[in-house]
Amino acid sequence: MDARVSELFGSGNGHSSGSGGVSSGKPANGYGVAPKKSSAKNKKAKARLSRNFKPSNNTPYLPPEAEEGNIEYKLKLVNPTQYRFEHLATQMKWRLQEGRGEAVYQIGVEDNGMLVGLSEEEMRASLKTLHRLAEKVGADITILREREVDCDSDVPRKIAEVLIRKVPDDQQFLDLRVAVLGNVDSGKSTLLGVLTQGELDNGRGRARLNLFRHLHEIQTGRTSSISFEILGFNSKGEVVNYSESRTAEEICESASKMITFIDLAGHHKYLKTTIFGLTSYCPDFAMLVVSANTGIAGTTREHLGLAMALKVPIFIVISKVDLCTRATVERTVRQLERVLKQPGCNKVPMVVSSTDDAVTAAQQFAQSPSITPIFTLSSVSGESLDLLKVFFNIIPPLSNSKEQEELMQQLTEFQVDEIYTVPEVGTVVGGTLYSGICREGDHLVVGPTDSGQFHQLTVGSIQRNRSACRVLRAGQAATLALGNFDRSLLRKGMVMVSPEMDPTICWMFEAEIVLLFHAKTFHKGFQVTVHIGNVRQTATVEAVYGKEELRTGEKAVVLFKFIKHPEYLKVGAKILFREGVTKGIGHVTKLLPIVEYQPS
Repeated sequence: MDARVSELFGSGNGHSSGSGGVSSGKPANGYGVAPKKSSAKNKKAKARLSRNFKPSNNTPYLPPEAEEGNIEYKLKLVNPTQYRFEHLATQMKWRLQEGRGEAVYQIGVEDNGMLVGLSEEEMRASLKTLHRLAEKVGADITILREREVDCDSDVPRKIAEVLIRKVPDDQQFLDLRVAVLGNVDSGKSTLLGVLTQGELDNGRGRARLNLFRHLHEIQTGRTSSISFEILGFNSKGEVVNYSESRTAEEICESASKMITFIDLAGHHKYLKTTIFGLTSYCPDFAMLVVSANTGIAGTTREHLGLAMALKVPIFIVISKVDLCTRATVERTVRQLERVLKQPGCNKVPMVVSSTDDAVTAAQQFAQSPSITPIFTLSSVSGESLDLLKVFFNIIPPLSNSKEQEELMQQLTEFQVDEIYTVPEVGTVVGGTLYSGICREGDHLVVGPTDSGQFHQLTVGSIQRNRSACRVLRAGQAATLALGNFDRSLLRKGMVMVSPEMDPTICWMFEAEIVLLFHAKTFHKGFQVTVHIGNVRQTATVEAVYGKEELRTGEKAVVLFKFIKHPEYLKVGAKILFREGVTKGIGHVTKLLPIVEYQPS
């Protein structure tokens, strides 16, 4: 994160509102800007800046405005003409479309990023105009923060940051998926229980009971399966959750932004379930929960490594701060900062301690994958929980509307992750729509079977987040009812695709891999469990090209062969494999379709 941006929107209290008197030789404002010396010099400097804007170390600025994206800079919006008003409304629609229903307006900022600021009266008039614009396009506005800038004049000048949110007409809500990682007993399920139920924990795990799916999970207090929880925000940024006895349908109806938490297992023996959750459910972000009293322990490093290998942006939550002294919490923060700054990680840790920090963290985190926000909170006392909610409310989606449109134009492809039998409904499959659009009544084919065949089926009804949905779009997770389709023909890892698609089914494939860790040597004949998207199967190493064997840290192209049944794969898909302590990552480079190679 840029030091000057952090100075501007950090929690520093150096924002003076006076006329800029200097004491002890330091600048009076909070941006390290020298006080006014001579108006002639000042005018010349401003002229130079406007001609050729080269920000120096003592000029408060933001990065220049981008043509694309959902961030708009406006110097002021005071009494626009009707023509200008219409133009501004069109521009707001464009920014909202770019952010898939969310936009951030910086008021008092020039297009080149220069922080000019507005007087109290101008700011009031600008925000009023913004309110009218938002009403015209059917959106709501929330002022995220206001800040005073360089006080050259006697009148204090401010800039404001405003969040504008509108649910697009053709969809229910903006949906973000967050995978929850962390060591066993770090407080993952409890934190999700507190966020989604709206009630604090009693210190003995009461908040997590509603998240468990099996009796043994309630008895041991350990998550072993993947469960989903939802947290909604309405267009004004207020939390909508299960409190006040709301049902999932009511949350979906009143929320314009939905965070779906994928609660994964922390215990090492359930690692395959955790990897499956990370690879098949395509989370937008990962939340690594670390217990303040134990620090980095158990599977914490492994989960951090998995998220980084799969290129999932990660932020960290240090829980249970009510059990520790301040010194212990700080020690855990320092320990995390050390790990994040290591050459393998190359992350920039950012400790969030105020609402300002949370807003900055959310925006920087989405723009730069190296920023890693760190929250310190307690699920029992509720300390700093609000900062995490502010972060979730503001965090923008990673993909823009253009990428979404391109995926939606492709043929339908739905990845099957879960299979259920529901009384009076029949067979139901859960998963993610990778591309295209899926509607009720669509005819699709599902496969591949053990012999590489595909079966025809018809989609009955569709549900998203436990509420009915008529149309499913690329990137959304849902459950589809298949009526009386034979459940025994289905398994995890299959795909449901459009009949026009010619899917590539293969027993063998080549992948370029890096061996992360191996006790001995990795060679031909070695068996590993391969994770590629929603595919999870044992494969044998048929050949290591150019080398006899591989050691830890070495790279090579390897030919794999599935041992049970053929799978549907794509070139470029990320691959993650493991066997005991052996671990490796890479990507698929070549497929050997069934037509080229028939298994003996």
